[in-house]
Parts: sequence; structure tokens; C-alpha cells
Amino acid sequence: MTSRTSAVLALLALLLLLASASAPAAGAEGLADDGNASWQLEPTLPPELPDGQKSTTPIGLGKIGDLEFWAPNRGLLITAGSGSTIPPGVWAYNGVGWHELSIVCGATDGRIAWAGPEEFWTISDGRPGQALEAEGRTPPLEDNSLCHFATPTPEQKLEVVASYAKLAFQADSYQAMHGAGCIAPTDCWFAGDSLPEPQVGAFQLHWNGSLMSAEPNRQGYPVQDMSPFEDSLYESVQLSLEDRVTTKELEPAVLHLINPEGTLPTFFSVPPTVPHYGPEEFPEALGALHLSADSEALWGAANPVSESELPAGSEPGQVTVVRDAGGSWSQVLGFSEPQRENPLAGYVVNSIAAEPGSESAWVALDSESDAASPSPTAPAIVARVSADGAVSDLQTLPSPEESAAGVGPKGAAEKIACPAAHDCWLTTSQGWLFHLAPETERELPLDTDPAFAGLITFRPEDESTPQKVADAPPPDDSGLVEAPPGYGGAFAETKVPEVEAKVQAPLLSDLHSRLIHGTTTLELRFHLAVKARVRLLAKRRKQLVASTPTRTLAAGNRKLLLRLNRRDWPTKLSLQTHALGPLPTSTVKEAVGGPEHGGAGSNTVSTSLTVLPSVSPFTRSGSLP
Repeated sequence: MTSRTSAVLALLALLLLLASASAPAAGAEGLADDGNASWQLEPTLPPELPDGQKSTTPIGLGKIGDLEFWAPNRGLLITAGSGSTIPPGVWAYNGVGWHELSIVCGATDGRIAWAGPEEFWTISDGRPGQALEAEGRTPPLEDNSLCHFATPTPEQKLEVVASYAKLAFQADSYQAMHGAGCIAPTDCWFAGDSLPEPQVGAFQLHWNGSLMSAEPNRQGYPVQDMSPFEDSLYESVQLSLEDRVTTKELEPAVLHLINPEGTLPTFFSVPPTVPHYGPEEFPEALGALHLSADSEALWGAANPVSESELPAGSEPGQVTVVRDAGGSWSQVLGFSEPQRENPLAGYVVNSIAAEPGSESAWVALDSESDAASPSPTAPAIVARVSADGAVSDLQTLPSPEESAAGVGPKGAAEKIACPAAHDCWLTTSQGWLFHLAPETERELPLDTDPAFAGLITFRPEDESTPQKVADAPPPDDSGLVEAPPGYGGAFAETKVPEVEAKVQAPLLSDLHSRLIHGTTTLELRFHLAVKARVRLLAKRRKQLVASTPTRTLAAGNRKLLLRLNRRDWPTKLSLQTHALGPLPTSTVKEAVGGPEHGGAGSNTVSTSLTVLPSVSPFTRSGSLP
């Protein structure tokens, strides 16, 4: 009997045994009402072989960075791959099983953000091949680029319609990203590590439906997770005493809210009503919150930092779970008065998933010992946490029934997601999946959307794509022309040809300003070449004293009104602009090899606002904050 046949028979025996089981898994603590759902291994099969044959031996998919669902029968995961068998990429769930969707845009860790039923984004690894840094450093590639998956036209299959990345070791280089989320298809955010010195802020990118722009959060704390909730986007940050921030707070907020586009301010620090800290516990003693939300509540779970990271003078933190329902935050687990025993003490929370239709969330756990020294044969641990702090269904996977059928440990629990009530998915450190579902609902109606039917193998070029170098030197075009036969040996006279060059028109032109008679209201008139977002700021030295809201204005002659305060008279004005379309170009004739044409594509504004006493020349910044 071959090993493959043995594996198939063992799998069939396992399924028959689980189907006949009528009781919950033995050893589970405090099983809650779960609709007779139970956790079972969901076998995943490798892709078809080059000769068209398909293996029937289940396999782990490698390191899985994220697991997200649009519907119970439409899910995605992103993987770093597993050797030559599973390439890095994206897999999709169709209600019946998982299949390979893309062999591009995989990631070391990676994140997924749904923008629509047939549109999503991934945080992916960058492309290899960039040049080494001057000191020999290898360009970082982990989780520092983006892929945009969409259907170019209705009824077409999914494609990577755009890739976003930058060259390494530049001022605008992308940093590693750990959070992704979309408020709307035209309002998506991606965030991660702090900006490199001397810049201050957390690296963040914003997609507005047509442009990808860097819009850092100047507060400075690195972002670790994101979750959409109630028409906004929440992001959790990792606090550290070494953070380079604009304002030091005694008790800084661990959650920031990103408002929908057009709502100011863009970033809002959620008042630090949670977590609650012990009397001698510093906020930096707690790690960043893992986030998850359903339609009813936003959940967060955090671990204490390691002993080596614990700030001097601080008491250790403890596993903490918080919940926001209807704008009311509560501390589900963690420090409380009077202090009670923490049922998750001794565990590490790797992720959390709100379970729709309930007031509970599932957590993916690891033991402290395994987290400190991971083992590929560690069991997966899960538990359900209710809004009142009760912990139930604390169990290890594979279940006793699966273990009896020959299913071995598949690694620690890592990512968890719940697309519906009594319907959750769990990934392990070894790339395996477990599924929580009632026995009669393990297979759902097949998702037949043709958009998810093909295999995506192409990723477009981006700004990090290495330039191709020619194998042979270029032809000699020095301008010396060989004399034709019988010409007398003199060089032929050459004429420098003219070529047409395209130059870009400025976004801003025709700026005029005045104080409206008898008031302190400044009127600024200008012309926009294309539709753009604009905002006028007034500063007194470094302090912002007045500003207009960010407005989206059509091309043409436009104006802004700004009310000023005589007591805080500005010393500098700045008009921030962000074009929402390609700037028009004009054609200029110039000689080949002549001086480059400049100026037309510049957006520099040289007008001085002489109507303001003691105001320096008008300046313009390149992008909206």
C-alpha cells in the first residue's frame, strides 16, 4: 500500500469518525451554546502538478499572514508559501474548499483588505533584484509593497490591476506595513512602522480611488493592526518609551480612528478609557491590540510585553481584552478592581475574531513556553470570550477524536476569523486550517463567481521594478558620419534634429489674495488645471492658527475664504494641494542634446501675500496631510 493511499484512507476514517461523534470534544472547558458546532481539521490539497495530475495528500500552505472573508462562502488567505510545493501567493475559499488564486503578491506576513465583493488589496513582499545600499545592506522586501486585485470590466476574472512599491534607501521608501483596511472602495489605508529618522510619524498610505499617496500619522506610534467599524477605520499602535512622537502624553491612546475621506480631522486619538492599567503598570507594558469587529462591536486583545521590553519601574502587564459596543468601552479581561483571576494567564493571544450574532469573540492562543520557543508540533489552542469576561470552549486542536484517528499536531494557533455565527476559521503556524461549523453545514453553497475561477500569474511593474540592463553596449551615435565613397575624405556635415518634448502644466496658477474690506477674512483666488483636493493653512511660526477644511474642487477658477484672528495673526500661509487627475501637457520643440525644458511642470507659487502685515512669501506644500 502506497503512502498516498494510506493518507487517503486515514483521512476518510477521520471524517467518518467525526461524522459519528455526537458529543462535544472531550477536555473542552465550559462549552458554550455553539449550535452543535465543533472544530475540525480542514484538509487543503496542493495545486495541480505540471502534468495536470492532482495530489490527494493534504499539505500545509506555509506561513499564513492573514485570513479574511467577504461572505461565509467567499474567503481569502495570503501565504509565504511552502518550498517548491506551495508558492507565495493568495488562496480563495468558495464554500466547498480552498484553491490557489494567485502565485504573485505573496508575503512574509501580509495583510488583506476587502474593498468590494470582487476587489481587494494585499500587503505583499517587494520584488527582489534592487541594488544594494552603498554600505552593502540588502534592500528590505518584507511586507513593504501593495497589490490591488480587481476585475477590470464586469464579467472578467480577477487580475492584479496595479502594484505599488518604491526603491529602497530613499526618502520616500515604503516601510513594512502591518495593517490594512477599507472604509469604502475609494477610501483604503495601509500603515505600519515608524518613518526613518529624521522624519517623525507612522508610515501610512491612502488610496482615494485614483491615487496612492503617503499620508503619515504625525503622532508617531507604529501601527500594528487595522479594522473597519461603523463607517470608520480603527488602528492599534504599539507604545514605547523610545517612540519619536509629536506630543508626549501621560497615558497615550492605544487606538486611533481614521475618519472617512472628507471628514476632518483625518486621524483622531480614541480617548484612553481602556485598557485599564494596574497602579504601577506603564502603558508601554502592554503590547498592541489585535483588532476584530462585527456589526455590533469592536474587540481588541493585547499581551504583556516581554521581560526584556518591560519599561524600568513598571509592573508587568497581563492579557487584556477590551470591547466597544454602541460607543461604550468595557474591559473584558485584564486589570480590574477588585482584581480577579485572569483565565488567560499563561497564554499568549495571537489574534481575535468577533463572532457575528453573539456577544462573544474567539481568540487564537499559544502557551507562553511555546511562544518563547516555537515548536512545529505544538497544538493549536482556541477559546471563546464573552462580553462579561467568561472564558469557555478552551480546547486544543486537533481534538481527541482527530488525534485518535492519527491526526498529529499542526502548530500553534495564529490567525482566526469568523464570517458568521458558529462559523470560524483558524490557521496554524505550519499553514494548516481548522474549521468551526455544525456537522451539517461544513460545506456551503458553492460560490460560482467566475472572477475567482482563474489563476493569477502576472503582477504589473511598479516603481521598485529593477531597470533592465542591455546585454550589449549601445550603438555609437557620437554624431560622426562616415564619408560616402568619392567624397574627398571630408566628414559629412550633420544637422541636429529637433524633437517634440512634453512638458506638464502647473496645477496652480493665477493666484490673487486680499482681505475682504472691513474684515479679517482672507480671500484667495486661483486657477486649478485639474480637479484637486485643496486646503489653506495659516501658521504663526510653528503653531497652526487657522485652516479651511479639505475641499475637493473642480478644474477652473476657484477661491477659498479663511477667517483670521487679529490676536494670532499668521506669519506664514500654505496652500496644500493634491491633484486628482493627470495634469495636462503641452508640446515644446527642442534640439536633441539641448538644455532640458523646465518650469512648465513646476507647481511653485511665487506670489507674496502683501495684504497680510509681517507675512512671509506664500508657500505651497506638495500633498495633503
